[in-house]
Amino acid sequence: MPTTAPRRIAINITDMKITPIEAFAKQVEEHPDQVYLRQPIKGKYHEKTWSEAYDNSLRLAQGLLNNGLSRGDRVAILAGNSAEWFISDFALVAAGLIPTPIYATAGEEIIRYVVEHSEAKAIIIGGVGKPDMALASVPKGVMTISMSNGPAGTDHTLAQLIQDNQPLADIYKPSLEDTWSIVYTSGSTGKPKGVVLTYQNVSYTATISVSMFDKGVAERYLSYLPLAHVTERALVQYNSLYSGGTVSFNESLETFIQDLRGAGVTSFISVPRLWVKFQSQVLANVPQKKLNLLLKLPILGNIVKKKIRTQLGLDNCLSFGSGSAPISPSILKWYNRLDMPIAEGWGMSETIGLATTNFPFRLDKLGTIGKAVDGFEVKASEQGEILIRGAGVFKEYYKNPETTAEAFTEDGFLRTGDKAEIDSEGYLTITGRVKDLFKSGKGKYVAPVPIEAKLADNQLIEQLCVMGSGLPTAMAVVVLSDEVAKGMSKQEIAESLAETLKDVNSRIEKHEVVGGIRIVKDQWTIENGLLTPTLKVKRAELEAKYMDFCAQPHTETIVWE
Repeated sequence: MPTTAPRRIAINITDMKITPIEAFAKQVEEHPDQVYLRQPIKGKYHEKTWSEAYDNSLRLAQGLLNNGLSRGDRVAILAGNSAEWFISDFALVAAGLIPTPIYATAGEEIIRYVVEHSEAKAIIIGGVGKPDMALASVPKGVMTISMSNGPAGTDHTLAQLIQDNQPLADIYKPSLEDTWSIVYTSGSTGKPKGVVLTYQNVSYTATISVSMFDKGVAERYLSYLPLAHVTERALVQYNSLYSGGTVSFNESLETFIQDLRGAGVTSFISVPRLWVKFQSQVLANVPQKKLNLLLKLPILGNIVKKKIRTQLGLDNCLSFGSGSAPISPSILKWYNRLDMPIAEGWGMSETIGLATTNFPFRLDKLGTIGKAVDGFEVKASEQGEILIRGAGVFKEYYKNPETTAEAFTEDGFLRTGDKAEIDSEGYLTITGRVKDLFKSGKGKYVAPVPIEAKLADNQLIEQLCVMGSGLPTAMAVVVLSDEVAKGMSKQEIAESLAETLKDVNSRIEKHEVVGGIRIVKDQWTIENGLLTPTLKVKRAELEAKYMDFCAQPHTETIVWE
């Protein structure tokens, strides 16, 4: 694990006029030999200092321009998180090219669509599950470049381009209104849209997040959430350019906890599913009743808290976050008892990630997504839809002026598609998606998200989706947590879920009452097409898969697939 050092910030973090590459250069000037990137390979860290990473980025930038690319050209990055991903992205920005990321889990159809729609002139590939498929998906005439873990047979390799070229001297100096990147939304339905983000967007989000989360220590991050999603790029990758933080990477799913421990993170943002997984792993070793007893003991309770945080690799962490999807307040309360106050946040690709947050953490605001980050203005429409404008809001949808026009109100607010209630202090509580409402067989509209949040209080539930379009009552389809359910009989599980269902139904409107819980066998994953790359459920796909199961008549409330 890297040692804690006095924080070094060579720039004014509130000055949004400093572009990312300028921030990079200032960090190099301030501490060239400090470790910046830490890449684990077979359990051993390979490190790059700030000056080495900067030099590699500028050499790659020159190599790209020497091979026929011109400023303004789009270049796709199809790869898993790595130091090479950072260097590729920074090289494109330094050369005046436009990074166009693609999720490493994308299939042939999406790869081809993004490359063709963005008119990318080149693609950089590495760390994908099916490298040959990825390469075969690239349209003819597009230059291909392979990372060290990329496919064979590409036009160039990253290492070759870095080795064969001198550092770029004429570094691109953009205006804040220039396009920085085109980010294609993961999308739960339809083709992804190209979100055009500017240098103002990324500079704003990176600098404001550094200012918000400043803890007076050298920042350390683990980059593991998809870099194709803008939140990871803005709050980890580009944040590091302004904070001077050290970034470690996750080598594989199997080594995640080991890599998290090795990173010694000071900040950790995750998604609800991982927080639930962590909770389940703790409870598998220490049942809830025993944990409750231990936490009541003053000295022993503190020892237990520290041991749990150490086992999770979060013993050095000073700020915790959750986003991408709703998380149950009961889970947040559970972690808060362990001295892990998780601040829920909200944002979207169109707001370059973070737009609202419950940071600094307030226990009395659990269940909210916090209030607007400085620089954003938030309000609700007459229908309760969140409307937002500010320095982080995107420029347009690429080659889609009609959808761009529809996305904004006449006074310049972005229509987010999320519905929320706003309290007197400006804190927002999500009540669902505008398009997620479904009409039951009784002709009444049901908002599934708030119901799901209540059902998720039961620790047996790892994944769930409330559905019921056209059915007499809504139904909850759930995947059980293997760790929590281990050792329990079906009767015990059914009794626990039935008790939760009864409690939830007593707290919601009559037309929203959930008629039963249907327990399914298979986990919902990105690979089987039931989750987006950011781990949101794909409701349409889940309904297509399980609606018949839900519609089958049963006398029991809890039914196994």
